[in-house]
This record gives sequence, C-alpha cells and structure tokens, in this order.
Amino acid sequence: MKKLHLVSLGCPKNLVDSEIMLNRLEHDGYTVVADPADADLLLVNTCGFIAPAVEEAVDEILRLGEYKREDPDKLLVVTGCLVQRYGADLKEELPEVDLFTGTNGFQEIDLLIRQIEKGGNALLDLRPSRYLMDSSSGRRLSTPHFRSYLKITEGCDNRCSYCMIPSIRGNLRSRTVADLVDEAQQLGRSGVRELTLIAQDLTAYGNDLPGDDNLVRLLQELLGHTDIEWLRLLYLYPTGISDDLLQLMAGNSRIVPYLDIPFQHTGDVVLKRMNRRYGRDDLHGLLTRIRKLLPRCAIRTTLMVGFPGEEEKDVEEMIRFLQHWNLDHVGIFRYADEDGSAAANLAGKVDEETANQRYNRVMAVQAEISSLRQQRFVNTVEPVLVEGLSKESELLLEGRTRYQAPDIDGCVYITAGTANPGDIVQVRITEAHPYDLVGEIVDAEKG
Repeated sequence: MKKLHLVSLGCPKNLVDSEIMLNRLEHDGYTVVADPADADLLLVNTCGFIAPAVEEAVDEILRLGEYKREDPDKLLVVTGCLVQRYGADLKEELPEVDLFTGTNGFQEIDLLIRQIEKGGNALLDLRPSRYLMDSSSGRRLSTPHFRSYLKITEGCDNRCSYCMIPSIRGNLRSRTVADLVDEAQQLGRSGVRELTLIAQDLTAYGNDLPGDDNLVRLLQELLGHTDIEWLRLLYLYPTGISDDLLQLMAGNSRIVPYLDIPFQHTGDVVLKRMNRRYGRDDLHGLLTRIRKLLPRCAIRTTLMVGFPGEEEKDVEEMIRFLQHWNLDHVGIFRYADEDGSAAANLAGKVDEETANQRYNRVMAVQAEISSLRQQRFVNTVEPVLVEGLSKESELLLEGRTRYQAPDIDGCVYITAGTANPGDIVQVRITEAHPYDLVGEIVDAEKG
C-alpha cells in the first residue's frame, strides 16, 4: 500500500483542488498518513497569491524536502498557484522536487506521477489555466463530513490592479447550473448539511455562459433540488449584489444571512487606482439595501491599508465608514507590491512603518466594533452547527451560528448539553466576546 502525506495551503478553492487530487491518488492505491516520515509521496498544493503565501509555500516545500533528503526514494510533488506563477524558477531553485504542476495539470496528478516514476527525471508540467472541474471529477472531502465547499467558477475577469489571480488562474469559467446541482445532490447524499459556494467572484457566475444562468438562478435550483439546510455565500463583488439576490435570501432561511463582500477600500481615489468598479457612495448604497432587506445579515469584508497613493484622510474615512456601519467581520491587510501586477508600478508608495501604523489603528477600531456587535446575540437562541469537541478543552463542544463561516470567523463554545458533530441544535447565547460566543443547548431534539 502506497502512502501519501498532503499539505493544502491557501483558500477553500485550493482545498477543492486538493480533494480532487486526493480522490485520484486514493483510486491509484494511496492512503493518507499524518507523518511525512511514513509517506512514499509528499505533496504540497500551494498558494501563490501574495508574498506571505509564497513564503509559506516555499518554507513548506523545504520542510518536506528534509524528509526526502533522509529517504531519497520518496517523491516530492508541488502543485498549485505558486507553480503556475513561478514554475521555471522553482524548478531551478528546488532540485529536490520531482514534479511541479500548476493549476491545469493537478487533475491528472496520478498520471504525472506514473510518468516521473517511469522516466526518473524531474518534471515541470505547465499549461495555460483552462481546466474547469465538473461533477464527475470526484473529490475525497477533507472537511468534516457535514460541511463542504462548492466551487462554481474558475478564474476571474475583474483585473484589480493589485491582483495576480487572472494571470494565475485564467479568465472566468463557469460551470453549468445542472452540473452544480448534480454535485450538490451528491454532497447532500453523503451527509453535507452546510454547503458554502465559493468562487473568486460569486456574482460573476454565468457571465461567460449563454442564456440566463446567474447566481440567483443557481440558488433557486439548489433550493429546489437539494435538502441541504445551510447554503452560504463567500466572495461577492460589491456591484454584483442585486436586489433579486437579497430578496431571495430574505425569503429562504436555508440561505444563511451572511455575505462576504471584499470592499478592499472606502476611498474613491484609492478604489479607482485599485481598478475597482465602484466608489464610497456605491458601498453606502449597497449596505443600505442589505440592512433594509436583510436587517440581521452578518457582513464580512476585507480592507487594505498602505495602497500606493493612500493618504491619512483616506484612512480616517475608512475608520468613519466602519464606525457608521458596524460590520460583523473585517479582515485588514497591508498592501505589498506583487511582481507583475499593475499596482507595483504605481507612484505614491506608502512606507512600511506608516502602513503598519494604519493597520494597527484600523484593527483597534474594528476590534471594538466587533465586541459591541457580538453583544446583540446575548440571551438569544440561535441554531448552531456542532463541529465537535472544542480545540480549547475537551470539556466543551464547539460549533458555529449561521453568522460564522467555517475556518475564518469565530465559533460558539457550548458549555452545557450534548450533541454529535454535524447536529444543528438550538443554543442560548450566554456570553459574547470580540470574536467568539458562549452558550448552552436548550433544545434536546437535534436538527
């Protein structure tokens, strides 16, 4: 029996690619092991989106390379965005790697491994990013059995000035509604209770397809042809969120009241330099519509500080924006030049010390907002999807409300009651902290 150790880095979209590889390799006779020392195949699926992700990926490759140096018979394979972006340089700098393949080759990972086993020479497999999975691709879920991701598109057409995704992942490619419904039905039959729709931009879904396929129609079909209790939306471009979408969410409790909308900034000049297709007034209008149609909806966003040309007045405006809207979850990032991006050539660079100061200021403001926002849950009863025993203590259970996405938001610590992983139970919230909640199960009948 051949043994595989896999490390999947980066976003949930990358995780789906890893699950496709796992499925192929398990069918080829591999079993997964936790200890790299026990593995015949060491596999790293990399992210290459921003510099910290590149550094993390290279460090992981070097770490696993130590196991190969101790046992040269092991195969070391590197896949994903980092390879698509820097493949030729990686092959030169990392001779210990047996196979590099990018974002259009990983789906044939078993065939490529047989090729290097037969040929004996290191292989760099780089093709244009054109692959689009479908419901027949096959995945071995690496998430808990009760939740999964549904990747509805590949690539992106937005061309934000700081972003390398279109050059790494290619242009927008949407799967058909019928194919996505088929995969969702498969996942539902396997026990999935929470299905998170992911894409670089969910609102762009269907723009490249003939006919009227769009996000609203896809959700309507998922509601009509699956029984999955929670449907969650991650990554929506601000100008693509229609009233039709908000009204559909308002009328269907199975679409959880949660929207992940990366704003990136709130200053008009900075947004224009980012090549984002909206301004501050558009964001105010969007949030007004959301709060009107979905008053209890949790809103997550990301904001970037230190972008070229950003001034102190822009940061002050960002802080006022956050204080006005009291958003639930906000990730703050410091801008860094990315080789090959349009933003890397912009004038008006912000020095690192100033960017760090701005980051700390905005983070402190949002921490206070999050703490106050969380208090609204105290003494309410919320459905909670139980994840299992808490990472903090085996005396506690841990779960998530509809307002908390897996792996990126906080959780609910359950201090009283019993439940199994995957149960949806009613929990009375007794305490609120800046990112996490505490509560007790009040309904013994599990969902």
